[in-house]
Amino acid sequence: MLSKKENFMRIVNKELPEYVPVYSLGWSFNNPAVFREGRNPDGTGKDYFGVEWYMGEGIVPAALPKPGDFILSDITKWRDVIKVPDFANSVDWAAMAKQARDAWNPESPFGGGTAPSVGFFESLMSFMGFDEGLMACFEEPDEVKDLLNYLCDWSCDLAKLYIQHYQPDFGFMADDIAHERNPFLSVEMFQDIFAPVWRRYYSVFLEAGLPVGMHNCGFFEPLIPDLVDMGCTFWDPVQSSNDIPRVKAQFGTSIAMCTGYDMRFIPEDASEEKVRSDFREYLNRNAPGGAFAMFEYVPPNPNMPSMGTPLDAERRAWINEEFEALRFSYY
Repeated sequence: MLSKKENFMRIVNKELPEYVPVYSLGWSFNNPAVFREGRNPDGTGKDYFGVEWYMGEGIVPAALPKPGDFILSDITKWRDVIKVPDFANSVDWAAMAKQARDAWNPESPFGGGTAPSVGFFESLMSFMGFDEGLMACFEEPDEVKDLLNYLCDWSCDLAKLYIQHYQPDFGFMADDIAHERNPFLSVEMFQDIFAPVWRRYYSVFLEAGLPVGMHNCGFFEPLIPDLVDMGCTFWDPVQSSNDIPRVKAQFGTSIAMCTGYDMRFIPEDASEEKVRSDFREYLNRNAPGGAFAMFEYVPPNPNMPSMGTPLDAERRAWINEEFEALRFSYY
């Protein structure tokens, strides 16, 4: 039987897996440790651009740029404010990579990258905030492009060092550009401003013979054609606002979808059998044909606020039992 790593890499390489793969976000965020200097374990603190991150409140606890304290108010002044650090020459890449690889479980795939902050869209929003960042895209698109290309030049140079020293199984980028119902911008604006730097960044990994993946929350479907055209072969987390069968019908094995089971919509009074049967239906609908992976359950991060309730934990246990019983049934 294929190992967990081998089986997951099957779908990343557009092949049919031996059984339904599992996937963990932790496999993909092995970015250089120097990127996290100055940040606390929970993500708070100042990043290397000087953006202050704080712990936001919401369904998913996560560090967010501190509201009302953005470092860039005028996109035309970005050259005076945004300075990339000289990580290429100031860091021992071999030692940094060895430390990361020595601590890694070789049974799991190892991926990561060097995209700025989190990604190109998110970097702009962390510099300016959503209001000013999106207005800059409308009012001064050429200035935004100049900033993004400046960041992309730096990211691509570091990506080459990352590939050389870390020897990842795949390249990866996180750049949340959508909310639950729609992308934050039009397809046309995405194609004009952001797609070119995504493509250029991915090309460094693709030219080195490595597959690439994308982390993008929310309703990301409208941008999938561009993602596939760039050569990206897997996407997480495919949240429930996206139609997995519809994407699979359009793209087949060209884009593998890594997802979990959205427990938000389980009725409060749902019986155990109802929870189990609904999940079986979900898996039967989405797993056939490959290009699909379920999130691997990992213990909660002790550095993050706790999530969920005892009822959630019980339901997750039922779902995991059903998954283990069915995952070898489809291929």
